[in-house]
Amino acid sequence: MRGASQVKWVVAAAAVALAATACGSSAGSTDAGGPVNAAGTLSYQSSEPQNPLQPANAMEVGGGRVIKSLFKGLVDYDPTDGKLRNQVAEKIETTDAQNYTVTLKSGWTFHDGTPVTAASFVDAWNWSANVKNNQINSDWFSDIEGYEAVHPEKGDPTAETMSGLKVVDDTHFTIKLTGPVSYFEYKLGYTAFSPLPKAFYADPAKFGQSPVGNGPYKFVSWEHNKAITVAAFDKYAGVDKPKNGGIVFKNYTQAEAAYKDLVSDNLDVLDQVDPADLASYKNDLGDRAVDQAQGAIQNISFAMYQDGWKPVDKAKVRQGLSMAIDRDTITKTVLNGSRQPATSWVAPGVMGYKENSCGDACKYDPAKAKQLVTEGGGVPGNKITIVYNSDGGHKEWVDAVCNSIRQATGVECIGDPKPDFKTSRDLIKKKQVQSMMRTGWVQDYPLNANFLRDVYGTGAAANDAGYSSPEFDKFAAEADKSTSVEKTAELYQQAEAQLAKDMPAIPLWYYKTTSGYSKNVQNVKFDSFGDPVFTQIEVKQK
Repeated sequence: MRGASQVKWVVAAAAVALAATACGSSAGSTDAGGPVNAAGTLSYQSSEPQNPLQPANAMEVGGGRVIKSLFKGLVDYDPTDGKLRNQVAEKIETTDAQNYTVTLKSGWTFHDGTPVTAASFVDAWNWSANVKNNQINSDWFSDIEGYEAVHPEKGDPTAETMSGLKVVDDTHFTIKLTGPVSYFEYKLGYTAFSPLPKAFYADPAKFGQSPVGNGPYKFVSWEHNKAITVAAFDKYAGVDKPKNGGIVFKNYTQAEAAYKDLVSDNLDVLDQVDPADLASYKNDLGDRAVDQAQGAIQNISFAMYQDGWKPVDKAKVRQGLSMAIDRDTITKTVLNGSRQPATSWVAPGVMGYKENSCGDACKYDPAKAKQLVTEGGGVPGNKITIVYNSDGGHKEWVDAVCNSIRQATGVECIGDPKPDFKTSRDLIKKKQVQSMMRTGWVQDYPLNANFLRDVYGTGAAANDAGYSSPEFDKFAAEADKSTSVEKTAELYQQAEAQLAKDMPAIPLWYYKTTSGYSKNVQNVKFDSFGDPVFTQIEVKQK
């Protein structure tokens, strides 16, 4: 289906990794069959997006899930088995993992009726990569030849387009990378690679407030800090046509309030159960409770850009603080068994996952923790603050982590809550954190590279810590050059070993999807990214 035999092997190998996390023992409802209202809308627990709704400008779930409903790229992942599947692409062909020819399906249109063409992709990628346009995910295009010309490290661009992108005709374009990237086709499933209509370029800022996509849902309204509403697009050409009339992404500033609304059927689908209700949610919801594996991890990262955390010998301090955290007790008590203690920076089930790559630094050892903190010269000011968003149900575990650190090392540790996700992300992206911050990560594609290069590579969009290691970057570059996805995953384990030495972030635990849904909906399932399969949800007839 994808032309070259090599690409078929890449797809098959990585699909196994995604499938391993795509299903769980309680993956959601299978109770479809009752009378449904095909035009009915459902509500979902959400948060205010950090940025305007532009495909390359979302790196958090508040905006990301909305954009995924509005736009569809060349490929995506089948939520039932995790396999890469074509959407706008008819086929993507390569013989060397460096040069790709893309053929588009005909019949795709944007919500304004204009056609989706090869230029819709090429123009969008060039605009999104350009440093002048300040897109948060611009570095996702860095594999493409000519990226440095449109996104130089300093100064203005020397070109408006990347030399590695060429439009052949309305249904064909070519991609040339700077070198082989065995998993590039998987990266193409990320929303940053979505197409944009011509209307976008007239006023990108205005477009971000009322976007026009090509996905299963079309934009209806955005009432800031309250809700975003989308409606099913009746001319959608994808394979996942909506079985409902639309979605209301409803903002909540307190996770507990969302859970109460769910139990009373005033909210239809929950993002995650808050810690206070984890012990009772399965009894409360019965067969409407969801508990399944998810390709995600919870970390707390250091502000490596602050002078107090830059010295090399502070690695001992960071390792000591990690050893001061009693992950087992916190996950069993505060989080009621809904998380699994982390022993690496990569989530289980992802290709290239290596258990215990963190080594002793992720094992609770109060005496050793205190010793390392002392040997490393101590914590700046003997005080740590952990920035987190208070609308996400994080207070309990942040307090528990701080208590564990305080008791083991004598270092003062307190949570630094921000009112909502957007506020905390803005602070983090501006590099204004003083010591530590919550930095959870959900896979964008099922390979360890996504948890490593895209988070800890120098200059990576998600590198909130400001970590920069020539050794890590060298290992990542060597891994990317491999034409075998299996070899790529193996080589990335060397890069992960460098993280164990430097400890720019502390792995805490792996996520599970602990969620639920109301009596108003059925056929609710979640994929391995922790997202509801929105298009398959059915609204019951009232």
